Parts: sequence; C-alpha cells; structure tokens
Amino acid sequence: MGANQAQITKVEQYFGVRFPDDYRRFLTTQGSMGQLVPPAGDYLTIYPIDQIIGINQAGSIPQRFPGAVVIGNDGSREMLVYDFREDPPALVLLDITAEGWPAALYQAPSLTALLEQFPQRGWSFQQE
Repeated sequence: MGANQAQITKVEQYFGVRFPDDYRRFLTTQGSMGQLVPPAGDYLTIYPIDQIIGINQAGSIPQRFPGAVVIGNDGSREMLVYDFREDPPALVLLDITAEGWPAALYQAPSLTALLEQFPQRGWSFQQE
C-alpha cells in the first residue's frame, strides 16, 4: 500500500529535504519493496515511508552522515542512502559500520535509474 502526501511531507520536513519526484511517486504507488531481483540475484529493500525516520534515528545517520537519508538496504549490511549534499541527490550504498562519506559507493543518479539497471547489474561495490 502506498503512502499519502501528508506522510511523505512529514518525513521530508523532519530531514529538511524534498525527496525527488520519482521516489515520491514510488512511495505513493508501490510504497515499499523487499525482494531478490533476477537475473542479477541481488536483494533490494526500499522501506515504507513510516519506517524512514526510525531507521535513520536508530543508526544515528543524521549525526554520522550529514545530508544522508537511508531509504533501503541490500538485505544485509549495506544501506541505500540519498546523498542530499548534492542537488539532485544521488543514491549511494553505505555499510552500517562506515565511518564517513568517503566509504559511500555510488549506485545511480535517481531511483528510476537504479530500478531500471538493477535487474542486470545489481549492486555496484566499486569505488568511483
């Protein structure tokens, strides 16, 4: 079930950001996902909007990574993060034990691009 605009706005206000339009559309239509994506065979989770604040608080993400908002994960240790230090914000992976932004692994310029390339490529663990 998708999120409503009020839920999205509440989370955006909490972080002081505006989510990209494609992510907002994903939230209102699909809402979330958690699945193994063939043929790449990698797991992709995108959290429902009502979990975003709590997950970010639990990992002390705003303190550890100013400008970051965790929106999902790889089913294991890697967090899928919007990097709001950039405009538009790119999507990166950060290990739960990462000590700073230099550990970020670029994934895609947008959620749309990530979802389009993910079935073939899966996660990229290459440092750019």
